[in-house]
Amino acid sequence: MKSSKNWIWLVAILATIALGLFLFRWWLGPSVAGYKIESRALVQSLVATGRVIAVSRAQVGSEITGVVLDRRVKEGDRVHPGDILLVLRSDELSAKVREAEAAISQLQRSARPQAQASLRQAEAQLAQASREAKRRRELFSRQLISREIMEQAVQTETIARTAAEKAGLTATALATGNSDEIMLRERLASAKAMLAKTIVRSEISGTVLTRNVEPGDLVIATRVLFEIAREGDTELQVPLDEKNLAVIKLGQPAACVSDAFPDQPFVAKISFIAPSVDPQKGTVDIRLKVDPVPGNLRQDMTVSVTIETGRRAHALAVPNDALASSDGDRATVLSVSNGKIKKVEVRLGLRGLVMTEIVSGLNPGDWVLTETAGELGDGDRVRLKQQPMAADTTDQSTKKELPVDFK
Repeated sequence: MKSSKNWIWLVAILATIALGLFLFRWWLGPSVAGYKIESRALVQSLVATGRVIAVSRAQVGSEITGVVLDRRVKEGDRVHPGDILLVLRSDELSAKVREAEAAISQLQRSARPQAQASLRQAEAQLAQASREAKRRRELFSRQLISREIMEQAVQTETIARTAAEKAGLTATALATGNSDEIMLRERLASAKAMLAKTIVRSEISGTVLTRNVEPGDLVIATRVLFEIAREGDTELQVPLDEKNLAVIKLGQPAACVSDAFPDQPFVAKISFIAPSVDPQKGTVDIRLKVDPVPGNLRQDMTVSVTIETGRRAHALAVPNDALASSDGDRATVLSVSNGKIKKVEVRLGLRGLVMTEIVSGLNPGDWVLTETAGELGDGDRVRLKQQPMAADTTDQSTKKELPVDFK
């Protein structure tokens, strides 16, 4: 009988203790996840995707219409000024050059000597006619011949003078450096210039990106036959959401990696920010200069870039899921002190998808709740369960620096 009473007392005591523990835990509040705020190095970066571009590209075509006889280059070939890209059929133009050369040769070897000989003959005939006219004038003055005979001699002299003047003009026109020769040489130069256009050459140093022609094709002057990337600085063109304009500046460094070679990263710097925003896409184009240029980089290759837009050696970094009622650079967090919740307004600094810097409102060692706090509010008691911050996302290249990524 006594043993039964002891068991009853023991059960009662255990029940009382259990009830006390339950009431105590109820008084302490529910268990919720929270973060302990610590000062750490923080790097804010902007993540985007772009493409490799040349500083400029040249579109090469033919200046004349013709049939392609030979194509000398293909995609990927490096060219320099004067290198032959394309040869057009030139039979007709070559014939025009030979015709112009023959005309000059005929001028020099035949027409010019003949004109000079004709001039000498006309001058001699003029001299003879002048002597005869003088002699007959003297005879007429002594009334030894009739006026008609004298006038015939004068007329012959006039005809001879006219012939001499005409021969002189012809010889002058055919003389070295005068009009006829200049006209023929210009015709030859024009024919040679047209013939030269049958050979399409590169005007720049660079790499052939595209070729749109094959032997046998008929090409016209408006058609683009080759596209050549000029030698020079290689750049990355990246469209960014216009909301990121406030955080990007010239000279900011970027870590880059191409989709084709993800294990071979390289560096670049912002060298240009477009002065206008694309109204259709709401984006602004930036360019990043690559130096040195990796050997595996190709034109139009897709590249992911991570631009460093901010850095703090010591910053209070709070996970974004601890922020509530965010408005501009202000937000509210649920801070926990002595087991009680308190709403605290904080001012934000560097911000991103993972972490945000707290400029004011919290101190190292403070605790804040995660978004799983639910309906809890000011004055409620809670039991904290520490939630690890994004330590696994720490940038290993900078050890304790935590990247904050925008999209």
